[in-house]
Amino acid sequence: MKKIEAIIRHYKLEEVKDALTAVGVQGMTVAEVSGFGRQKGHKEQYRGAEYTVDFLPKRKIEVVVNDDQFKEVVDTILRTARTGQIGDGKIFVYEVAEMIRIRTGETGEAAL
Repeated sequence: MKKIEAIIRHYKLEEVKDALTAVGVQGMTVAEVSGFGRQKGHKEQYRGAEYTVDFLPKRKIEVVVNDDQFKEVVDTILRTARTGQIGDGKIFVYEVAEMIRIRTGETGEAAL
């Protein structure tokens, strides 16, 4: 099993969620996060004062899939989250050693 974490632009969340659901992802966790990379933030003015916004709003999506679905899920995120501009985000992939469904005690892929 693989855990896929994707940091994406906040306005791309619905499009990515719908695309992942269409390829068979049955569950995901989403969090509002903020950060910066090469994009480095931007300058804004408020009541005449200029200030720098260092951390930009992003969304973090976490899904766990079996090894057979892994490539399709990553490709789906890449296709739907990409705008071609700096700040599109990142995808991180981790091996999942064990998974347990709390309600039933099922383990491994049966817990997905």
